[in-house]
Amino acid sequence: MTRLINALFRLFLVAVVVAGLIAIWEQIRGNDYLSRFRRGDKTTQSIILKEVTSLGKLELVKYTFKDIVEHEQVNTFLPNANAVLIVEGEATGCIDLTQIAQTDIVADGDSVTVQLPKPELCGWKINHDRSRVYDTHFSFLNESQLVSDAYRQAERQVRQSALTGGILDQTRHNADQMLRPLLERISGKKIRLKFRE
Repeated sequence: MTRLINALFRLFLVAVVVAGLIAIWEQIRGNDYLSRFRRGDKTTQSIILKEVTSLGKLELVKYTFKDIVEHEQVNTFLPNANAVLIVEGEATGCIDLTQIAQTDIVADGDSVTVQLPKPELCGWKINHDRSRVYDTHFSFLNESQLVSDAYRQAERQVRQSALTGGILDQTRHNADQMLRPLLERISGKKIRLKFRE
């Protein structure tokens, strides 16, 4: 019985020491103290042009978002790892001018009706140079995966926020405000813009 109590006591002491070392590591890692021992960085790159693509998308509006992302990774045995990020992202609304066919332009006397493709969300991304990891906890085993998952979740949220924020309607409005006067000046006729449903 005494051996069992001693073994449990030793196991408890080992667990306390391990938990203490993890807590100390989390505190030291977050400090700039370790960066004093670094002598510098060295990067080697070889860039190769992979593909050239013709673009016909006219970007008409850009939404910029700032968000605080709290991402938690639920673990079975270890404490849950979490990361807090301060993220800036952007989404762009556009119309694809390559989809306009000859039949989409109808002239009628002194006016011209142009049927444009429906607006679309042509890009969304996180600006990593303007985003940063604010804090992480209990991520000593897989911090890079935790942060990567948090950024991926933030990017999905940027897309969803842009759509719910009305970026497609704003794209439609900006197309009318920018393209109609330009086409009227070029053609000398009254321009009416319609969008496909």
